[in-house]
Amino acid sequence: MSAPRPRVWVSQPLFDDIVGQLAAHCEVEAVSAVSEHAPADVAAALRDADGALVTLNERIGAGELAAAPRLRAIANVGVGYNNLDIAALDARGIIATNTPDVLTETTADLGFALLMAAARRVTESERWLRGGHWRQWSFSTMLGAEIHGRTLGILGMGRIGQGIARRGHHGFGMKVLYHNRSRLPDAVERSVGARYATFDELLAQADHLVLVLPYSAASHHLIDAAALARMKPTATLVNIARGGLVDEPALADALANGRLAAAGLDVYEGEPAVRPELLALRNVVLTPHIGSASLATRRAMVQLAVDNLLAALGLGPDAGRPPTPVTATKTTAARPGATDAAGIATGKTAAGKR
Repeated sequence: MSAPRPRVWVSQPLFDDIVGQLAAHCEVEAVSAVSEHAPADVAAALRDADGALVTLNERIGAGELAAAPRLRAIANVGVGYNNLDIAALDARGIIATNTPDVLTETTADLGFALLMAAARRVTESERWLRGGHWRQWSFSTMLGAEIHGRTLGILGMGRIGQGIARRGHHGFGMKVLYHNRSRLPDAVERSVGARYATFDELLAQADHLVLVLPYSAASHHLIDAAALARMKPTATLVNIARGGLVDEPALADALANGRLAAAGLDVYEGEPAVRPELLALRNVVLTPHIGSASLATRRAMVQLAVDNLLAALGLGPDAGRPPTPVTATKTTAARPGATDAAGIATGKTAAGKR
């Protein structure tokens, strides 16, 4: 007799044709409308689940896991996974995965678009035009900052940071400085035209500073009032990483009082809520966390998440080897009841990258 099919919960509507691939191996309970799940709702959905496909909107920690004895795998649709309590998942031997690489270039595109829109006052100009003010034009109307040939600072130099560096150096002839937890190999620095700088040097010299580093307790409010004070008053700040990296009241104050020229934000500390102080400012470009929001990229993210979930449950062509695990637990081999598609206990390991 074959083993029962694993049960999988899909937390938000995604792409039916891709999510439908789960149905060949699993019993799927998919949410049919965009939903804001309370912790109790998440716990209830996970109670009888073997696996879950979730987005950044679903927070999963010890409380949500407490009543989910069968849960073996969570596939997060997103590169970041601050919504997941990795320690709690590892303690339970539950695999968690993310979706890196497939969104690198698309997110770098958005980061550079925000830089240009903020520096050249694009959204402010559009509002001014739509408001019927063009007849009030003067030679000094909507003067912005230069981008070509200026100094681009990048805080966090992973895949997306390197993509932004390439755009700045090769496309706009910018001098590129970066600060990172560890310095890149010389060959990588040369390929993206970047030079390592200390944190203070980066703040002081950047005409345009882009944040692309992971969020952690150590990086919370890394860009605070003191850091902003070390930046040029003519500088632009762009955040496409996580909202908690920036002290938003301090940023709003600097923007309102001329200590920083402009900002472009795709992420916010309390998202989906955005601070009223930021909403009231004309010199900040605001987008709703759309860094990866192209059709091709979002489809690729969901496909990778589905591949991860099937593999983590011991199913499909990559059974036992989820492509991109983020937990120390990377295989279902040691878990009771972990089976491959034929109901045979798996014993494969994962090469997992982060």
